[in-house]
Amino acid sequence: MADYKSIFLSDIHLGSKGCQSSYLNNFLRNHSCENLFLVGDIIDCWRLKSKLYWPQSHSDVFNNFLNKSKEGTKVFYITGNHDDFLRLYQPLELGNIELKEEHAYETVNGKNFLIIHGDQFDVVTRFGKKLSILGDKIYTLLLSTNKILNFFRSRLGFGYWSLAKYLKDKAKKTVNRMSDYEESLSTECKRRNFDGIVCGHIHKAEITKINGIDYHNCGDWVESCTALIETNEGNFKIIDWGAVEKADTKLLSIK
Repeated sequence: MADYKSIFLSDIHLGSKGCQSSYLNNFLRNHSCENLFLVGDIIDCWRLKSKLYWPQSHSDVFNNFLNKSKEGTKVFYITGNHDDFLRLYQPLELGNIELKEEHAYETVNGKNFLIIHGDQFDVVTRFGKKLSILGDKIYTLLLSTNKILNFFRSRLGFGYWSLAKYLKDKAKKTVNRMSDYEESLSTECKRRNFDGIVCGHIHKAEITKINGIDYHNCGDWVESCTALIETNEGNFKIIDWGAVEKADTKLLSIK
């Protein structure tokens, strides 16, 4: 029996230097599921257009996805704004892998959830692409600073910590934008008679209720390294794999 009914991952950003592929590969090797949902921005085509960056660890992530599909896991690739080039080919089924814009998912407890990346409900992404690209470049600079900072942290025996996430969480305008985003998604769910939603896009893992709708955000594998899971009993939980890796690092340094 698989460890979980479903695992939901979003905002991996393969092809960018900020992608925490080593953490993700470790996570994938240690967890099994019946359904694997890749909830958008799995590949960062914005970054790949400006500069080709694809180390072996990024190929290993895809190999882990393929291996899971060969072992019987149903893999759903939900497209996002950074991998929007794939929207030209959806819907598409390749064996045990399905590419699509969104998915209606029935939970173990019989609730009907909408699985979608969520960029469609972000006003800045939809109507201000130049502003989005500028913001993405600033974000990339912060992630480069992250790598340097975490290189020295690892030498000192500390785990991963994200400067980009810290600054985003401190920014009031970002918090307001997230609130608008979450409200828009909950409104859409009500309009379409969904009980809940699983999304990504804003890099903030969360399980909460908004206007009576179950709101679940997967987080990301750039800033925080989080996964959303549904247990075989029907409970939803967030796994903070960055914190797990941090704890393991501390144990190794003690030994």
